Amino acid sequence: MSAGLAVAAAAALAVGGAEAQASRGAGPARVKPPPPAAARLVSAPVRIADAATVRLLRPGDRVDVVAAERSGPPRVVAVAARVAEVPAPEKAVGDGGALVVLSVPRDTARALVGVGTTARLAVTLC
Repeated sequence: MSAGLAVAAAAALAVGGAEAQASRGAGPARVKPPPPAAARLVSAPVRIADAATVRLLRPGDRVDVVAAERSGPPRVVAVAARVAEVPAPEKAVGDGGALVVLSVPRDTARALVGVGTTARLAVTLC
């Protein structure tokens, strides 16, 4: 028990010492910076090649987005992206797939937009 009291007293002195230094103009204790802007989530509208697959999705689902390009094997572009919205099907799109809105980090949204112009995108439910 005395060892526990000694540890508690040492912790109190350490905290009091840091506060005393700050009050004497030594500067505030270091604080972690906020997460970078890239870590914030954004809404990314993504056209998935198979419209029937999109009809299986519901807001809140998690999906991996896979790009199938003509040259090279398929690659995963987004992992465990949250489905934010599944817009109503468009009538005049035909074989153009279907739109889904994903909540992803900003860098992932940029990657999805870029690859979406050159590859067919598919999703797998997580």
